[in-house]
Amino acid sequence: MVASTPTVLTSFAIIIMANFKLHLPFQPAGDQPAAIKALDQGLDKGMRHQTLLGVTGSGKTFTAANVIAHLDKPTLVLAHNKTLAAQLAQEYREFFPENAVHYFVSYYDYYQPEAYIAHSDTYIEKEAMINAEIDRLRHAATQALLTRKDVIIVASVSAIYGLGSPEQYEKVHVKVVKGAIEDRAALIRKLVGIYFERTTADLNPGQMRAIGNSLEFMPVNERAIYRVAFSGDKIEYIHKLDAVSRAKLAEPESVFVFPAKHFVSNEEDRARAAEDIKLELEEQLAKFKREEKPLEAERLKRRTLHDLALIRELGYTSGIENYSRHFDGRAPGEPPFTLLSYFPHKKDGSPDFLTIIDESHVTVSQIGGMYAGDKSRKDTLVEYGFRLPSARDNRPLMFEEFEKRVGQTIYTSATPGTYEREHSEQVVEQIIRPTGLIDPELIVRGVVEEGEYKGQVADFIAESEKVIKGGGRALATTLTKQMAEDLADFLKKKGIKAEYLHSDVKTIDRIDILTKFRRGGFDILVGVNLLREGLDLPEVELVGILDADKEGFLRSETSLIQTIGRAARNVLGRVILYADVMTGSLEKAIGETNRRRQIQMAYNTEHGITPQTIIKEIRDIAESMRSEHDKTIHELLALDTLAYKDDPVAFIKQKREEMAEAVEKLDFETAALIRDEIYTLEGTGPSVKKPRKRKPLSGS
Repeated sequence: MVASTPTVLTSFAIIIMANFKLHLPFQPAGDQPAAIKALDQGLDKGMRHQTLLGVTGSGKTFTAANVIAHLDKPTLVLAHNKTLAAQLAQEYREFFPENAVHYFVSYYDYYQPEAYIAHSDTYIEKEAMINAEIDRLRHAATQALLTRKDVIIVASVSAIYGLGSPEQYEKVHVKVVKGAIEDRAALIRKLVGIYFERTTADLNPGQMRAIGNSLEFMPVNERAIYRVAFSGDKIEYIHKLDAVSRAKLAEPESVFVFPAKHFVSNEEDRARAAEDIKLELEEQLAKFKREEKPLEAERLKRRTLHDLALIRELGYTSGIENYSRHFDGRAPGEPPFTLLSYFPHKKDGSPDFLTIIDESHVTVSQIGGMYAGDKSRKDTLVEYGFRLPSARDNRPLMFEEFEKRVGQTIYTSATPGTYEREHSEQVVEQIIRPTGLIDPELIVRGVVEEGEYKGQVADFIAESEKVIKGGGRALATTLTKQMAEDLADFLKKKGIKAEYLHSDVKTIDRIDILTKFRRGGFDILVGVNLLREGLDLPEVELVGILDADKEGFLRSETSLIQTIGRAARNVLGRVILYADVMTGSLEKAIGETNRRRQIQMAYNTEHGITPQTIIKEIRDIAESMRSEHDKTIHELLALDTLAYKDDPVAFIKQKREEMAEAVEKLDFETAALIRDEIYTLEGTGPSVKKPRKRKPLSGS
C-alpha cells in the first residue's frame, strides 16, 4: 500500500495526550498529513512493520513525532551512528520539551576489545576510554524508563548490547528521606554497596564525600550535588545544590539514588554467581585436561580466581560483564538483558512500546551484523583459555532476538532496503516537501575532457569558491578516511577554510565540527559515508561526489541518493557527480532523483508554492554531553584571556595563589577549575588537543 495524497489538517499548536505533549512549531503540510494518518491507522490495525519512505527534507522526524504523540507510548528511536542520534535527540527535545527525551549510545571514546590472535600468539587486552558524560546520559535514560511513561530514547546500536538486569538495577537502590533514622556511616555503606566511590576532591557522577556532619553525593544521572545533613542518627535536611556555584536549587523531602553501574547485584546473588562461576571453571579445566592443554588451563584458572576474589571482596571486577549470565541467572545461550529490557512490556511479556528505525537501509543491516563478529572473537578467547565459555553470553542480540524484543516498528528512509520492503505491511511515501524545495540539480562532470586531464579536486575548488563567495557552504565526499584528511589539508593550504569528518573523530568532536560548519566557522566539510544519512545541514549549496563512477558500497544507488540529499534542504542546492563512466548505480540514482523533482515541481505549480530554503535554528547538540566543569572553564577563559595577554607571568602567578587559597579552605572544586584554566592558558594539560600527523595530498 502506498499513501502519498496530501490532505488538509486543522491548525493546532500543541497535541496533548495522557503522557506526551507535542509542541508544534508549524502544522503538518505537503505529504505529512497523509503520512501521519496512514501510519496512525496502521498502528491502530496492529501492523508490526511499516515503512515511511520520506525524501530528504520532507520532515520525517516531524511526522514520526506526531505518530509518537498519537500512540502515546514510550518510544525507542534507533540510529546507525552517534552523530545522527545526537541530532535526532535534539529535534525530539524541541518537539517534546516537557517530556523525557534521552540519548543512549556507547560510552567509549576509544574502545579496543579484548582479543587473541592465535597465529602470532598475540593477546590484546581490552582498552577503553569512557566518556563520563555519555555514561551519565545512559543512566539517565534507563532511570527514566523505570520511573516515567513519557519517554523517548534515541539510541545507537549500543541498544542491543548487554546492559545488566533492569530488575536488579531497579531493586538495588537507596532512598534518602528527610527525618529518617539514619547515621552518616550507614548511608556511606549503602552508597558504597551501589558502587559509589569516595573522594575528597570535586564530585563527579557516582561519587560521594564526607564533610563535617554531612554527606555530599552526585547521582550518576545528573549534574547536581545532594547534601545530606545529619543531627545525631537522624537526617536533618537534604539540599540539592548547583554543581558549580553550589547555590541551593531545592530542598527535597526525599531522593532515590540508583546504582552507579548498570551491572549490579545484591550480596546473595553475588555469592550464588561466584559458586556458579567456580563450577564452570572446574568443568572447563577438566575439559582442557582431557584435551591436554595445560597452558590454557593455567591461564584460565589464574584469571578466573583473581576475578572471583575481587567479586567477593568488592562486588565488582574489570570485565564483570563477561560473567553476566551467572549474575542474571540466565541459561547458556540465553540472550542478555539490553536497553530493550528496560522498556515496558505487557503482562504476557510482549513489548509495549514503539520502535522507529531511522535511516533503516543502514541501521537494519548494522543491527544484523553485530552478533557474528562478536561471537568469532569470543570463541577464540574461550578456546585459548582467556575466558570461560559463559563469556559468549555477554553479547549483542542476534537479529531474530532483536525482532522479538521490539513491538510495532516504523522504518524511515529515503531509500528503504530489501528487508523493510519485504516485511512492511504498508509503505507510506512522503515525497512532497512542505517547503516546496525540489531535489537538487544534478551535474555529471568528467575529470577527463577531450583527452586532457582536468582534475576533479581543481574543479570542485573552483565551484566551491563561487558558492562560498555568496555565503554558502560546500560538502565533498571521498572514498576513504585518508583521502578526506588529505583533501581537507590540501584545501587549507589553498587558503580555504575546511575540516574533515569521519568515524575516527570522537563523538562530541564530530558534533562540534558540524555545529561550527553550520555557523560559518569554515566553508567546506570533507567526509566519507558519514556525510550521507540524516545529517541536517540546510546551509549546504554544493555537494561534490568525487569518484562517483567507482561502483561499490559508497557509490551504490542508495549511497548516491542519500549523498545527493545533503543538498536538498537549500533552494540553491546542486550536486556535481565526478564520473567518466555512467554506471548502473549512477543511472538509477539520477533517474529516481529526477522522478522526485517532477513530483515536487508539479505540486508547487498546482498550489502556487515558491520553494524556500529550510530555516533551522543552529543549536549546539553536544552541549548536554559536556560536563559542567568544562563549561565553567570555558566561561572563565572568556573572562580572563585579556588579563592573561596583558601580563601572562603575573596572571598565572595570581591564579596559582587563588588555587592554593582554595585548597587551604578545602574548596577543591574551585581549585580544580582554576588548575584546569591554568593548564589551558599555558598550553599544557588534558584539554589541549594535539594535531595529528598526516601524509600530504598527492595526485590532485
